[in-house]
Amino acid sequence: MAEPRYTTLAFDQLKGWRDDNHQAAFDVFKTTCGDMDGPAWATLHEIARADPAPRGFFEEFFRPVLIEDGDPTLFTGYYEPELTGSRERGEPYRYPIYTRPDDLNHARREIDQDGILANRGLELAWLTDPVDVFFLQVQGSGRIRLPDGSMMRVGFGGKNGRPYTSIGKLLVARGVFGPDQVSADAIRDWVHANGEAGRALLLENESYVFFREVSEIPAHQGPLGTMNRSITAGRSIAIDPAFVPLGAPVWIEKDGDLPMQRLMIAQDTGGAIKGAQRADIFFGTGPEAGLRAGRIKDGGRMVVLLPAQLVES
Repeated sequence: MAEPRYTTLAFDQLKGWRDDNHQAAFDVFKTTCGDMDGPAWATLHEIARADPAPRGFFEEFFRPVLIEDGDPTLFTGYYEPELTGSRERGEPYRYPIYTRPDDLNHARREIDQDGILANRGLELAWLTDPVDVFFLQVQGSGRIRLPDGSMMRVGFGGKNGRPYTSIGKLLVARGVFGPDQVSADAIRDWVHANGEAGRALLLENESYVFFREVSEIPAHQGPLGTMNRSITAGRSIAIDPAFVPLGAPVWIEKDGDLPMQRLMIAQDTGGAIKGAQRADIFFGTGPEAGLRAGRIKDGGRMVVLLPAQLVES
């Protein structure tokens, strides 16, 4: 990995900065700024609690910093799935999601095919489709509609530490899809249509995610992100914390069919989100959010807003 390069910019170099809803970003920033480490962030948290004018707050106390590591910018999208399941096993609920075991190192094949975690009291819920289990792990959280109509919300509870392999990239490499054709829906349809070969493809991603129940989060709030706070559709992103501090404001200039120039807050992470110019945009909950998120695979630019006292010291 190349050494990151840091370039300090001015706010008037951010495309569309003046036209954004800074209040919306400020409200999201306040939900996690108190959880950030370091005296500079603690000072900003105290200032934010006094509810200053949002745009002035960002312009006075932050500096835009472009962080580059040599890889091109890539924006993708994610969402909170809403699935059908049960707390008890029984037709058609046959595919488990697990809570975190004490022994974390088992690969996906050992868990899903060999059943190494079965009958140990680790089953949190049962779903109707193994592909739903897989994509729930990719998203990291979701809502499960139970047979009585109630909702069970699950969030990230840990992972096995094995490397993440992109199923989409495998299908492109094998010539099944072109780079512009692959999407979550395309992968789902291909796996369903190809029986054993489809299930075998999923096993090639050794990374496995475990869950915990977080049903205490009110329905109108988003799922919990890495900072253990609810994330917000259209304002929260997942980033690589090796480059971007969790909780930091991040200005994005996303190209593509749904261009976006907006101040986001880095409140989440993801196994596939690696690099200084890599971000996953949270689109919300349910099928419509999933459709929007699945279409995002765009370039552009992302600029981190860092405390002025850190940048200028």
